[in-house]
Amino acid sequence: MLKKIGLLIATLLLPVVALAADKYEEGVHYEKLPFPVTTTDKKRVEVVELFGYPCPHCNSFEPLVQSWHHAQPQDVNFVRIPVVFGRSWEPLARAYYISDLLKTTDKTHQATFDAVHIEKKRFNSPEKLAEFYGKLGVNEKKFKKLYNSFAVETKLKQGESKARGYQITGVPAMVVNGKYRITAQTAGGHQEMLKVVNYLVEQERQSAN
Repeated sequence: MLKKIGLLIATLLLPVVALAADKYEEGVHYEKLPFPVTTTDKKRVEVVELFGYPCPHCNSFEPLVQSWHHAQPQDVNFVRIPVVFGRSWEPLARAYYISDLLKTTDKTHQATFDAVHIEKKRFNSPEKLAEFYGKLGVNEKKFKKLYNSFAVETKLKQGESKARGYQITGVPAMVVNGKYRITAQTAGGHQEMLKVVNYLVEQERQSAN
């Protein structure tokens, strides 16, 4: 009798499972890239967030991404890439990479968004950025030394190359495992973006097993 009940429940659940599997469609809720972009860690599912500090939509999205990021298991590798859509975006992208190299993004990332969008600060020189980051606990001398360094130049070029590979035309955008691009337009909003990301992460996780 118990076996029959179990089979009945399983049968009833089949349409629900099928519905969940078909909830997000390629070409509708996300785009599959024509050419996959190499990930940094083959052993984990990579999720890349492409953002820009001057972007108001990225500023709105950031609290959601932070919450999502902290809830992820060890098999998800979260990577941020600051895009450069113009000369005014480059100094802040450099600042992110410097902070990343110094492992201080936990102090500077949200604070930079707040400075740009709440405090309306304008960082038009490396010196102003160094001063601001110094107040956040970053060594100013190291900041200035790294600003035009080979390490930061390399990070910028790698970020630009990845953004081209992802065919990014706007931010915020997310890319799962170098294969799938998700935007607010395709997903239907910022919260929905992360739901689609979760769906694709699970899809990649299962395909790796």
